[in-house]
Amino acid sequence: MYWFCGLGGCTVKSAVTLKKNHEFRLLYRKGASAVAGSMVLYCRKNRLGHNRLGVTVSVKLGGAVVRNRARRRLREVYRLSSPRLSQGWDLILVARGRTLTASWKELNDSFLRLSRKLGLLGDMP
Repeated sequence: MYWFCGLGGCTVKSAVTLKKNHEFRLLYRKGASAVAGSMVLYCRKNRLGHNRLGVTVSVKLGGAVVRNRARRRLREVYRLSSPRLSQGWDLILVARGRTLTASWKELNDSFLRLSRKLGLLGDMP
C-alpha cells in the first residue's frame, strides 16, 4: 500500500507519516484520545484519502536504542492492523512504559481495542 521495501528493509513513505510539530500539536489539542497500558492513541479526521501516522516516545523511556525499539514495535502494530482501519485519519501513537515489555498479542489487542473505541475500524471483520 504505502510501504516502500528496498535493500535496507521496509519503511513507511514520508507522505503517510506525521512529521511537523504543528501537526502533532493540533492532534493533541483537537483530536480524540484513548489510553491503554502500553500506548495512547490520538486520532482526528483529515481531508486526505489515506491515514497518516505519527509515533512519539518520551526520553523518560530510555536511551536512543530503547526509544527506537519502541517506535519500531508501534509502527509494526499499526502496519499489521492498517488494512482493518478506515481511511482518512491522522493518528498518533504514544509509547508508554509497557510498550517495551508487552507481548505482540497484547500490543495488537490494545491497538485494536483503542481503534474500536475511537471508531477507526472499518467494515472488515
